Amino acid sequence: MFASNPASAATRRRFLLASSLLLGLAPLASQAADAAYPAKPITLIVPYPAGGANDAVGRIVGQKMGEILKQSVIVDNRGGAGTTIGTALAAKAPGDGYTLVLGSLSSHAISPHLYRQPGYDAIKDFAPVGMIGEAPIVLEVATNSPFKDVKQVVEQAKKTPATLTYGSAGNGSPLHLSAELFKRAASVDMTHVPYKGGNAHTMDLMGGRIDMIFDTLTSATPLITSGKVRPLAVASTERLPELPNVPTFAESGYPNFVVNAWYALYAPAKTSPEVLAKLHQALNEALADADAKDRLTKLGVRSKASTQDELAKFTKAELDRYGSVISAIGLKID
Repeated sequence: MFASNPASAATRRRFLLASSLLLGLAPLASQAADAAYPAKPITLIVPYPAGGANDAVGRIVGQKMGEILKQSVIVDNRGGAGTTIGTALAAKAPGDGYTLVLGSLSSHAISPHLYRQPGYDAIKDFAPVGMIGEAPIVLEVATNSPFKDVKQVVEQAKKTPATLTYGSAGNGSPLHLSAELFKRAASVDMTHVPYKGGNAHTMDLMGGRIDMIFDTLTSATPLITSGKVRPLAVASTERLPELPNVPTFAESGYPNFVVNAWYALYAPAKTSPEVLAKLHQALNEALADADAKDRLTKLGVRSKASTQDELAKFTKAELDRYGSVISAIGLKID
């Protein structure tokens, strides 16, 4: 048998004591950091290029939240690959509250199904902060189109299946999938004409080269008010103040066709409840600000606050909804 070494035993005891103290201090340090949050600028990843409506939403919300939190909110545009580049970057960021992401219909409901390796899990990798707002979908035709309402479109689509055309910004885009949802709701077959982003689909609509497009209120409003296109219906639960003479799809016979582009704020999954609560409060205060609300409205985005739990349930429902339609049409992007 070997005799124990008193010096070694004492060293081990000191090591264990020091380790215990450090372990005990770690939660206290974390709590102190949460209490002092935010102690430095916050980065808001916007998974879209600079200059568009999506970018504008992030900047409006980021600016107001920065004023409320008394820290700068720096917008970091990381567009590309159907929002997956920026969203995946946010998913891998530390959960300390200093990296957020502007989530959307694309990033958290469509791209996770569309791309074989999006680089993130829309549910597991994020903690919901809160909803920002919605932009209802509008069905538009050219001003010289023979179609005056949804009923006429459906009648023609059933009479001549697959001959009517609708354009979108590309395969798997929210506008493409909005039309696919309508085809299912109305039990009709129409032909998709995908464009490579931009406004080429809108130009071809006005030029009479395609029959219709499903567009967001954000993009549709200027074209409608200038008389360049004719709106047939809005996919909201009620008529819009901006378009009081345009009926809803429910009024047109399709009560379950409610489709919105939407925006929400998410943090990495391991962000503490205390920090999430501060962010949630700041976001809701920002959305209640008259200036922010007015600026969002001018973009065609109707501000809509939510609880964190409501956003979690909404995200899951949207993910399932668009997963179903993407699976049904067999759409994938490598």
